[in-house]
Amino acid sequence: MYKNIFLSVVFILLVFHIVFTHLTKQPTGKEPPGPRPVPLLGNLLQFDLNRLHMSFHEMSKKYGSVFTVYLGNRKVVVLAGYKTIRDALVNHAEVFGDRDIFPIFEYVNDGHGILFANGDTWKEMRRFALSALKDFGMGKRVAEDRIQEECEHLIHVFESHKGKPFDTWPPLTHTTANVVSSIVYGSRFEYSDPRFMNLVSRANQNVRLTGSPAIQLYNMFPRLVSWVKNRQVILENVAKTFQDMKDLFKNLKETLDSSRGLVDCFLLRMQKEEDSCVTNTYYNERNLLCVVANLFVAGTDTTASTLRWALLLMAKYPHIQDQVQEELMMVVGSRQVKVEDRKNLPYTNAVIHEILRTANVLPVALPHKTSKDVTFQGHFIKKGTTVFPLLTSVLHDESEWESPHDFNPSHFLDEKGSFIRRDAFMPFSAGRRVCLGESLAMMELFIIFTSILHRFRFTPPPGTSEDELDLTEAVGFTRCPLPHELCAVSRF
Repeated sequence: MYKNIFLSVVFILLVFHIVFTHLTKQPTGKEPPGPRPVPLLGNLLQFDLNRLHMSFHEMSKKYGSVFTVYLGNRKVVVLAGYKTIRDALVNHAEVFGDRDIFPIFEYVNDGHGILFANGDTWKEMRRFALSALKDFGMGKRVAEDRIQEECEHLIHVFESHKGKPFDTWPPLTHTTANVVSSIVYGSRFEYSDPRFMNLVSRANQNVRLTGSPAIQLYNMFPRLVSWVKNRQVILENVAKTFQDMKDLFKNLKETLDSSRGLVDCFLLRMQKEEDSCVTNTYYNERNLLCVVANLFVAGTDTTASTLRWALLLMAKYPHIQDQVQEELMMVVGSRQVKVEDRKNLPYTNAVIHEILRTANVLPVALPHKTSKDVTFQGHFIKKGTTVFPLLTSVLHDESEWESPHDFNPSHFLDEKGSFIRRDAFMPFSAGRRVCLGESLAMMELFIIFTSILHRFRFTPPPGTSEDELDLTEAVGFTRCPLPHELCAVSRF
């Protein structure tokens, strides 16, 4: 009996030794420093899985701008600070440009789409999506008209609450989702449409669940914890969403029109390649599903979260809201705001940029992966290493911003009050994997923010002071405010 126990203990110690040796072995060259991992768990016990980006930020103060951590047995190099992240993503774009696809995204996307794909598939789908966004959205008057139309629906919802407290999240997500839908499908949905409500709800839920500790543990130990409930909910949501999308595609197929939207263009390309008997084409249904899902989720959640932060910040800092509304009245008057007004609204433009910096909606960029061995800033990083660009460290870089931890629109204004651009303004990441909808998102934020600030004054609920408004973030893949209510009081 004792012999069996002894052998079991020896076996366990041997396994621990092998794993630990694997985790800590040194390749050729000097690896980035970092906290010492423990067998199997890596540095898991040193992280707050609810606020992983904050754990990384604290570690960067000790280990520098390039350091190593272990998520279970996955080795990760974290990049921190503006200069380091720009050097990696822009100056070494090819080396740091691949996507590392974590198990939950690998299972759902299977190498298709844009966000979680690499190689020729990613290149072709990104090229197609960029072309379509330019044709139906970015830089086009038609996109401005669609956003302005959607603003009218949003304003109607805000007015329906008659100045009483309400949750701004549902109408804001419906608005941003409809902007994407008008580009993708060529038309908008009624906010009460059950299919549309389910598409938006499932997308929002998946974004929240993907950032939960349970899914992070699944990504670290996919074989051991594949049973976690959050994973099952995500997969069920994806299956239902794909079915809804297939139904929408089917309806569009009956009247294909290349001038209508992205889906029509993709379906026409599919049809063309089928007629030409092209084999191994990238234009297949799975890529279409993943491309549309990627655009819908990315274009809905991040923009809606930013707008939600915007209104919360305006309510918390009423003197800033006052200045925005004064400038709008001086420049715009009683007419509808236009994109061309931006150049004459320097303070408002600065506030929007400061909202994006403070909101910090994507504190850690989607995981990158090195495409080859590289010596970067004196550190050896092996091919295939997971890389986390810590965007929050750029947006709060103390060497780049005068008051990085305060909400201060003056970050984007010169001494004369004119708007200035800042190199360290990087909420959309940079390099090969920069957000492909950045210019559309900026147009959308400007029109929606100015339109609703023009019509409403946002205040805390009765009995709540500005100081009591909570700027704590909720747990999720992206950074959004905790549930709250505001009052939208009509100004006219």
